[in-house]
Amino acid sequence: MDILQRMNRLKRPPILVRAAKEGALSYRRDTHLKRFFGEVPPMQSKDLLGRLLHLEDQSNDQRLAETADYSVTRHVDILIAVIGEAQIFRASQS
Repeated sequence: MDILQRMNRLKRPPILVRAAKEGALSYRRDTHLKRFFGEVPPMQSKDLLGRLLHLEDQSNDQRLAETADYSVTRHVDILIAVIGEAQIFRASQS
């Protein structure tokens, strides 16, 4: 499945999506990606999106399972990075 199709199929609570869209307005690749990977990986946005979607799937699984280690802040941060990288990827496709 194409990475953007995979992203478009995400079904998340509206409040998470709204928070992430608002946060994506100030997305900074170097700052956001360091939170998840320690440094900005030298990858294309498409590959980063795949890694970020994997992290997002893990966060969503924790949310659905109502685990004690679920962090809504981290989940929103991941969604912000997903949206930001998707914008960069779409721009590179134009």
